[in-house]
Amino acid sequence: MDFIDYYKTLGIDKKATTEEVKKAYRKLARKHHPDLNPNDANAKVTFQRINEANNVLSDPEKRKKYDQYGKDWEHADEFEKAKRQQSSNQQRTRTSQNSGDFSDFFDSMFGGATGGGRQVKFRGEDFQTTLDLSLLDAYKTHKQTLNVNGKGIRITIPAGIENGQTIKITGHGGPGINGGPNGDLYINFTIDTHPDFRRLRNDLYATAELDLYTAILGGELIIDTLDGKVKLKVKQETQNGEQVKLKGKGFPVYKKDGLFGDLYITYFIKIPTGLTDKQKELFKEISEL
Repeated sequence: MDFIDYYKTLGIDKKATTEEVKKAYRKLARKHHPDLNPNDANAKVTFQRINEANNVLSDPEKRKKYDQYGKDWEHADEFEKAKRQQSSNQQRTRTSQNSGDFSDFFDSMFGGATGGGRQVKFRGEDFQTTLDLSLLDAYKTHKQTLNVNGKGIRITIPAGIENGQTIKITGHGGPGINGGPNGDLYINFTIDTHPDFRRLRNDLYATAELDLYTAILGGELIIDTLDGKVKLKVKQETQNGEQVKLKGKGFPVYKKDGLFGDLYITYFIKIPTGLTDKQKELFKEISEL
């Protein structure tokens, strides 16, 4: 992964205090929050980088590691452990030369010309990204191509993926150091809301408008589902707010082919308006019966 200057991201000096870091973060977070920039396609990426910079620089321990190791700060503990191990080995084999300084350690670890000692292998950095899906996208298994660090990665997204769910793509993170294994790619999914359906785990909820006459006398109603239209039988004297269940017409269960949740329809009875005098008279007669 390319080096990201967290100080530059927050627009602060390297000598900034913790309070100055927090102040800069709050200012930029308000300015670049995706909810306040709906027409800016890059707002979410910018906001994530601001959060990442604040997460590191507002923590004294993480900031110390970042200042010392740069983009490899997350491997700081491994570097220090390897450094101590190498120093210990050198103490046992030390002759008249002192070859255990910090630069020699990095030379031996990253392929320098000192000493012929065994190079330490490090696992590559894990990458994280967010992928937005519509409810219809999440309803069916499909493929998408992600651009990660300039590389196109083709992935299959199973039907039923949930909002906030994270999946791991093994080996598609940063390259390993000195022949170490690659890191992994973690994809966090966000599912957009739908104007007609509300999802709760594997069940869907929707409303259907009924005219007064169908509600009283019963009849049939054509409603939309995510899998097409269905005909629904309406019983007589249906009440406003009454709910019916359509079994198996909900959301697919993640990684379980053929299994679906249910669709719950809540009736909303529309009171007729613009009645003629004759219609009003008929309603009056009914009310007097």
